[in-house]
Amino acid sequence: MASVDQVKVVARYSDGRVLKGTTTNFSAERQSFALRRSEGADGPVETVRLADLKALFFVRDFEGDSRRQDRQDFDNQPLGRAVAVTFFDGEVLVGASWTHEAARDGFFLFPADPHSNNLRVYVIAGSVASVEKLAPGSSPSVSAPA
Repeated sequence: MASVDQVKVVARYSDGRVLKGTTTNFSAERQSFALRRSEGADGPVETVRLADLKALFFVRDFEGDSRRQDRQDFDNQPLGRAVAVTFFDGEVLVGASWTHEAARDGFFLFPADPHSNNLRVYVIAGSVASVEKLAPGSSPSVSAPA
């Protein structure tokens, strides 16, 4: 039987709650997914509704480095469209997206900073104040809060 890879995720809710854990069944085509809390293999499993989230962060590790600021520009021309996403709470993420369309419920964003703790982010469209298309070599007109 083939093993199913568990991926580390941080679910950031639109109300500010944060839930860390692993999932094996996330799909942008579904309304929810199962998240096993990061307390370990025996951690509780919760059903997470995409409609309740601001974004789902697929991460390298759960701790990250709170002192580190991700770069807001690209070393090279990214694959996909370079964009700056501004959330209603003021957070700004810069990355590339192949799937951003205004009519979709969400889209994947791949961080501009290759050393970011975030491998990719599934952005919930209802949590986004604006999406700015970036020209090659440019930074967003709005910067992330310090």
